[in-house]
Amino acid sequence: MTAADPRRPFGRLLTAMVTPFGVSGELDLDAAVALATYLVDEQGNDGLVINGTTGESPTTSDAEKAELVRAVADAVGDRAHIVTGVGTFDTVHTIHLAEQAAKAGADGLLVVTPYYSRPPQAGLLAHFRAVADATELPVALYDIPGRSGTAIQTETLIELAGHERIVAVKDAKGDLVGSSRVLAETDLAYYSGDDAATLPLLSVGAVGVIGTSTHFSGAGTKAMIEAFERGDVAEATRLHRQLLPIYTGIFRTQGTILVKAGLKLRGRDVGPVRLPLVDATEHEISHLREDLAAAGL
Repeated sequence: MTAADPRRPFGRLLTAMVTPFGVSGELDLDAAVALATYLVDEQGNDGLVINGTTGESPTTSDAEKAELVRAVADAVGDRAHIVTGVGTFDTVHTIHLAEQAAKAGADGLLVVTPYYSRPPQAGLLAHFRAVADATELPVALYDIPGRSGTAIQTETLIELAGHERIVAVKDAKGDLVGSSRVLAETDLAYYSGDDAATLPLLSVGAVGVIGTSTHFSGAGTKAMIEAFERGDVAEATRLHRQLLPIYTGIFRTQGTILVKAGLKLRGRDVGPVRLPLVDATEHEISHLREDLAAAGL
């Protein structure tokens, strides 16, 4: 990938890509390459997050993670940023995954707050710095306390911004005031981690989104971001309202489940989910059809 704009180190629009599996649950690299190509060339993504939680990273092996990064980077890495989820609740294992991702061809790392163990803020500082020190790749912190159990406090984010390789935040905390303060006091690039919050975050200085519904809404979401950037707030608001049914509807049950169901509806079957996830029910698929239609998709 060409040199990144420091204001938007991974572009403006990224999708947290689902991981395709075969009918028996095996990793399907051909389908992954096809999906990545569609997301970049048809949906307008500037980058992809591979091996994120939307990609069912808790269920894929380290070897599968490396294979996936390598295949996607080879396919679209010349025209999209390849950001790799490496976060776990074990710092040593996270560092191992970061080093592996760098060797496999990743352009950046997404590091989620260590989950379940709920470390104190001093532990978060030490964890994120250790991971950022492990490679030369730029790092985005993933702040999602509703899933991880621990928020990265505003003061901690401001302190972490002093590390030369910690350059961005995927913000799914829902604290617009706290995010505004970090944006005012640091050079961190903020990406919405909640599709529906993209426009509100743009209004306080965010640069884009790492989305889930953007498997379908990517082109419209990019148009919304571009409209806002050129000062056409009315058009950005119109697009936000148009896409809101799928921004929220994709999480009616669980994002990965509904993305895979939606891709199948649109002729891009990427296989089943792995347990403990389960495939969408007919009732859930019916709602998804309605949400896609309501969003004009």
